[in-house]
Amino acid sequence: MTTDTKNRYIEGIGRRKTAIARVRITPATKGSFTINDKDIKVYFDTNDLQAIAQSAITKTEIKDKFLITVKVSGGGIHAQAEAIRHGLSRALVIRDEDIKNTLKKLGFLKRDPRQVERKKFGLKKARKAPTWSKR
Repeated sequence: MTTDTKNRYIEGIGRRKTAIARVRITPATKGSFTINDKDIKVYFDTNDLQAIAQSAITKTEIKDKFLITVKVSGGGIHAQAEAIRHGLSRALVIRDEDIKNTLKKLGFLKRDPRQVERKKFGLKKARKAPTWSKR
């Protein structure tokens, strides 16, 4: 969870569908947000995805600056943004237990467990049957 006393960080694991994000927050004088060694504005090109990833900090109105580093893999880009939000929320709760109720009401601490249903034998997809013909 933490390294040496000089460079302390808090880690949170976030998941959504098949996306997994490992989020580390370190107190810093200047805030930055990097995802897979890229800036958030480069990794998520739309403002909506950037807002989803950063919403745990913006909704709780935390004034502290953090150096946030994320390693994310799997899933689509939207699921990755929500996995980052989940991991960031978990890390913030470890840092400050008082914001747990706020994040819980917003649904940021809940993992979205939905998975793609497997394809069944004799069907085209999970539930789509081949076209029925009378003759």
